[in-house]
Amino acid sequence: MKRFCLALVLPIFIGPALAAEEQVETAEPPLIIDGETADISEYLWINRPVIVFSDSPADPRYVQQLELLNALPDDLRDRDVIVLTDANPEGKSALRKKLRPRGFMMVLMSKDGTVYLRKPFPWSVREISRSIDKLPSRQQEVRDRRETVTQ
Repeated sequence: MKRFCLALVLPIFIGPALAAEEQVETAEPPLIIDGETADISEYLWINRPVIVFSDSPADPRYVQQLELLNALPDDLRDRDVIVLTDANPEGKSALRKKLRPRGFMMVLMSKDGTVYLRKPFPWSVREISRSIDKLPSRQQEVRDRRETVTQ
């Protein structure tokens, strides 16, 4: 009888712990990160940073850009994109010192840390994806994925 009761009660206590453990393993990293404290070197050869600058978080172009990026997050994740935001010009972040934005600016960097493009207006995920897909490193990634699938 004790084994029977234990078999009924044990899942009640263990179940939530296992479910929490599964959630930790499957949780995706955030797509959009505060860039004021970010170190761009953390993303070298791992992610393609898209950096969105503005003089204020209320800037309509800044708000529109974040809405566009949030609309298709899976397309960006497929291309290893991480979005860094900086809407505080007085903060003098490392990103601001390196890229020197004036007002709103969207910057796409390659995985090796070079600036691929700068735009003074919001871009859709489709436009960003097309630009990324033209990069030689992205084309190599696609070829490598095809080869691993066919093997």
